[in-house]
Amino acid sequence: MKVVALHTNYKKHIKRALQGNRRAQYELYQCFAPKMLSVCRQYLKSVELAEEVMSNGFLKVFTRLDSFKHEGSFEGWIRRIMVNECISQLRKEKRLHFQEPEGIENSAAHVSYMETELEVEVIQKLIDALPDGYRTVFVLYAIEGYKHGEIAEMLQISENTSKSQLHKARKELQEKLNVLKNTHYGTR
Repeated sequence: MKVVALHTNYKKHIKRALQGNRRAQYELYQCFAPKMLSVCRQYLKSVELAEEVMSNGFLKVFTRLDSFKHEGSFEGWIRRIMVNECISQLRKEKRLHFQEPEGIENSAAHVSYMETELEVEVIQKLIDALPDGYRTVFVLYAIEGYKHGEIAEMLQISENTSKSQLHKARKELQEKLNVLKNTHYGTR
């Protein structure tokens, strides 16, 4: 039987990491790397690039560790750094392109979600196939939980552009899901 630790005292590890303790840094990395790779992978299609961006993100984590104020979760603080690193990478590659909004309805019923039996990998491939602007806004909003105002500030776009990109991303995903559903189950 394997015993799994339910709680880790990150304050102790952070304090030791701030003192330059490589073991503490490694333990923090080991604890958060799988989750942060998943975060980076949401924004970047290539696993190799996601790993590289995550590594750069952890470099920033450890060089800026003294700026963590213990006012919220440490994981959330790291996640924010990773998201910013991903956005910077997309900007560096000049892959973030946003179309101006075209009069979209501002209602909760943009797209109805349908239940599917799709595997996570299939859904990830569908998200990967979205244009970079759509995908970035979709992940920030639907997965990370940012509000349109926050997204607009992060990406230096208007709130309406953020809403438009989300609407278009959802619409495109819904269309692709319908095609998969019809292909898999046949039309009824």
